[in-house]
Amino acid sequence: MSATRDAQRSGAGPSTWTAAADLVVVGSGVAGLSAATAASRRGLRVVVVTKDAPDEGSTRWAQGGIAVVLGDVAGDSVDAHVADTLAAGGGLVDEAATRNILGGGPSAVAELRTRGAVFDDAHDGGRLARTREGGHGTTRVIHAGGDATGAEVERALLAALPGEVTVLAGHTAVAVRQASSVTGLDVVDDDGRVGVISAPAVLLATGGVGGLYETTTNPAVATADGWALALRAGAALADVEFVQFHPTALAVPGLRGRAPLVTEALRGEGAHLVDLSGRPVMDGVDPRGDLAPRDVVAGAITAVLAGTGAPHVLLDATGVEDVRRHFPTVTASCDAIGVDPARDPIPVRPAAHYACGGVITDTRGRTGVTGLWAAGEVARTGLHGANRLASNSLLEGLVVGRATGIDVARALAGPRPVIRPGEPATPIAGAADRATLQRAMSRGAAVGRDAAGLAATSDAIESVTVDRALTDRAAVEDAALTLAAGALLAAAGTRTESRGCHVRRDHPRRDDRWQAASSAVTLVDGRLTLSSTDRVLGGAA
Repeated sequence: MSATRDAQRSGAGPSTWTAAADLVVVGSGVAGLSAATAASRRGLRVVVVTKDAPDEGSTRWAQGGIAVVLGDVAGDSVDAHVADTLAAGGGLVDEAATRNILGGGPSAVAELRTRGAVFDDAHDGGRLARTREGGHGTTRVIHAGGDATGAEVERALLAALPGEVTVLAGHTAVAVRQASSVTGLDVVDDDGRVGVISAPAVLLATGGVGGLYETTTNPAVATADGWALALRAGAALADVEFVQFHPTALAVPGLRGRAPLVTEALRGEGAHLVDLSGRPVMDGVDPRGDLAPRDVVAGAITAVLAGTGAPHVLLDATGVEDVRRHFPTVTASCDAIGVDPARDPIPVRPAAHYACGGVITDTRGRTGVTGLWAAGEVARTGLHGANRLASNSLLEGLVVGRATGIDVARALAGPRPVIRPGEPATPIAGAADRATLQRAMSRGAAVGRDAAGLAATSDAIESVTVDRALTDRAAVEDAALTLAAGALLAAAGTRTESRGCHVRRDHPRRDDRWQAASSAVTLVDGRLTLSSTDRVLGGAA
């Protein structure tokens, strides 16, 4: 089959290979697998490229659930879900795109269940169990395995992936190939062998950017690869200054890298946040208390830590009924550090969690570059605005991923020109020392920011940036993080207000001049360029 990895050896030597497909999907999470399945079932030859094992992306670590209106919760509606999403998004949510995505939720979840996904039952006549999370006005979040929803979604999607789809594990995307439109993707495997996959369509479904920071809830693969691939291909990013910090990551002494998530579903079941002296963290902060949106809770915890010098606050879940059985993933993480959540308050602190912005797309994943699509966390559809509403992300991946696969199939219907593979290029890009970059971003571009800190962060990163050939995974990731950090810092420096999860200490209030404005970031002649655009640029399809 022409989509297989060793289909054709080129004349460039034994370390170079070529292959062909109709669609190359970069990433194997909920959005990428949903798109790959939809496209394959419509006759396209699909190759999925993923850096680690197919199930090692961000999706499997999503604990809380899927926010969706299925019509069986009294008083809930898509309109109510849209209203909660608009309220959480700080004035930058695209309402048309949001209605499109949230309205597609019931059919997306139904299709996922037909593919074998099993969600927790409420044991009252066949209804699915629900929980409530921060920012939601009611209990509309379905879940699996208590707090293992992402793992179940990933399992079901992989199990249902059509056999015709080729999955290349241990392969890193280096560059999108282009002529007048997309012509394929250059990749490198873990052994340093380079390849060219010729294809008229590439979908970026690479997940998030948690690797920009020292501590994140994301796995090691989340190194902003998709942002960098898109920028270098000529696509635009927007809302990249809005990085949501999950308020309750497990505080493990000395930990760098992925911090275990302590799902806010615990707070939905009655757990509450206190400081080390026992004072409630959210008293007087927000009338919704512990179930305020994530940006509010993370900001309150950060203020407590700054004011007290404490390394963490505490999440008291001792009153949650049968917490060990209902939250096995959290319990296992707590057990590993000697904390029993049924008896002991859990030490927590904010950690980088979710990129609210990304590659500008519509709700079919289309970017401004012919042949390039993006879906999932890497994309900016307009659903999240300045702050993501809890558990909207898996739903977005399901709905937009499927819509993207269908759209690619429609776009490629009919005769297409033959794409002849060329030799793989060896891009050169600026790449900073990763540890220095992460340390600088954590100090100057996390929950609280100001002009001096953002400038110092930029200077620190620039001082350790050198040109590197992108010939292996580490170099590709370091270069992607460096470019993404530059984009984020430029946008954050320009937005002279506080909104959602972008908090400026030197501009602590919202500024109405920014109410309908986003900063679009592009790469022009190797330099990042910002321009103002309206908030509906992504739009609904």
